[in-house]
Formats: sequence, C-alpha cells, structure tokens
Amino acid sequence: MDEPDIHILSVGTALPGAPVDNATLADRFNMPSVWELWIDSFIGTRTRHFALDLETGTIRYSLADLGETAAAKALQEAGLRASDVDVMVLGTASPDMLMPATVNLIADRLGINDVPTYQLQSGCSGAVQALDVAHKMLLSGHYRNALVLGAENCAKHIDLSMDAASLPTSEQVNGVLFGDGAGAMVLSTEPRPGTAVLRHVFLRLVGLGREPGQTVEWFGRGDRGSDRQPISEDYKAIEESVPSMAAETLEEMLDMLDWKETDIDYLLPPQLSGTMTEKITERLDVPGAQEISCVVDIGNTGNALPFFQLERALPRMTTGDRTVGIAIESSKWIKAGFALEVC
Repeated sequence: MDEPDIHILSVGTALPGAPVDNATLADRFNMPSVWELWIDSFIGTRTRHFALDLETGTIRYSLADLGETAAAKALQEAGLRASDVDVMVLGTASPDMLMPATVNLIADRLGINDVPTYQLQSGCSGAVQALDVAHKMLLSGHYRNALVLGAENCAKHIDLSMDAASLPTSEQVNGVLFGDGAGAMVLSTEPRPGTAVLRHVFLRLVGLGREPGQTVEWFGRGDRGSDRQPISEDYKAIEESVPSMAAETLEEMLDMLDWKETDIDYLLPPQLSGTMTEKITERLDVPGAQEISCVVDIGNTGNALPFFQLERALPRMTTGDRTVGIAIESSKWIKAGFALEVC
C-alpha cells in the first residue's frame, strides 16, 4: 500500500512584545558600549523579543500563551477546528514546568481533547523531532490532521539584578543570542491545491564521545544554592562544528531524496545568529536557492525558528518548487532537517 502524501496546510507564529535591540540590552545591564559593538559584529543579531518585561521583571507571556497564539493562527489559516486535530506534538527546551506538560495546557486552551499528545524536550532539533513524530503518525493511516508546535520561553530565567559584566562569556552570549517565540503548523493527509508536501524528515544523533556544546541546568529547591553555572555555551566549538554538520546534513538528505543542489529553490539554514548563519550558508554553497533567514531580527528562538522560516517560504513556493530546512543542535550534537515540494 502506497504511503499518503503529508501536506503542510498552514503555519502560525507568535512573538512576545516589542523587539529589544542591542543598545537597550547594554543600557539595561549597565554594560559598556564596546559590549554592544561586540554583539553587532561577533553575534550579528540586531533585535529579539522577550516574554519578560526588562523594566519591571514581570513575566508577560508563558510558553503556553505563545503556543496557544501560534496554534490558533495555524488552525484558523487551515480552516480547521479543535475537533479536527487528531494528534498534537510540541518540541521545546523551555517548558513552563515539568508537569503538566505544556503541550497539554495548550491543548486545553484550544479545546483539543481525546487525542494523543507528545512533548519532546530538546534544543534546536526539537521542532524537527516533533515534525518527525507527527509525520510518522500520519503515515500510519490512523490519523488525518496533526498540530505540530515548536516554542521557547527562556527569558523567564533572566535575573535582572545580576551583574552581567561579571558573568562568564559562555553565559553572557546566551543573553544576546536567544529570544522567545512560538510556531505551529497543521499537517494533513488530505491534499489541497498548492500546498507543500513533506518529502523527508532527517534526524541523526552524532554526539557519541563529544562534550556538549551547550548545557542548561534544572534547579530545584534542594539545589537552588548550587554554584553550578546555570547556562553555558561553548560558542567556539559551535562555530567550528555547526557549518560542517549542516553541510553533511544537506549532502545526506539530497542523497536520500535523489535530489541535486540545483533542485533546491529555497534554503532554510540553521539560525544560531546572524553571523553564524552567514558562515553556515557560505559552507552549504547552494547558490541557486533563495535563503530564508530571520534570526537577525527575532534572535534565536530555538524550536520556533523553523516555523518563522516556513511562514516566509511557503507563500513564495509554486508548483515544482523544492525547499530544504536544516537545524543543528549543539547540546549533544544532532543533525536535523526536512524537505518540502509543491506538486
């Protein structure tokens, strides 16, 4: 029996509040002007959005808030109701709490019930992992419509009283790299004219014996006084590894699909930062493809980023167009990607 095509019916996204530029960050944390220049040149990200109010410390949006908004937009765009959703999957590295799972809080708000739900805890590959789970479930023939989400809410952990200048660089870099946001898409086995078909989802753990490129600790009441660094990023290791990993991912995906580089019309590269994305895209070397990037303006929103890229790419795609998206997770080194085609 032939497997059904899985179509992307819609994409919705959500960002919290107004964009925060580098000058605002430098001023808020009493950092010297050279720090702002460092962000501009070394990181290459101009603005990002935070769920936390930097002036008052008030958490304005939860992950559930952002996920609900993005998912509601996607459902409305697809012309579906909550009762039409047969399975729901969320990929995130920053859930609102350990239990209940944020995916279930979002489902409750949307009125979704009596369906299987999944929450995958992962870094930048989590959105692709969620896509993979939903894709396979739809291919099983037991479900028609899947709601897939990727979202992050990291700013809630920012300590506004901290002396930012005293933090290790490996921690400072996280404060300027990342932003908050959410994305959602509706996948369906039921075709619609002009929709993109999900041709392939690629995931591969390649971290055997390698030190993590990023660590994020959980702290509870029993160890809140720990002197462990809560967040650490080995930016140098990431800078050295991610471009080559992205190129390897692209090559492996093209081999599996029997596509050539000249077949790619739109390229969605990894979105660590503006500067890193330039290096990655140069290494990928797909000159005939249009690059779809947004990290310079919204920051690294982790598992939400592929949805922001797709939101920009899908309206441009016409019959015969092919798109490849790539995500690389540095926490324990995961290659991830997906391929779309409009038939």
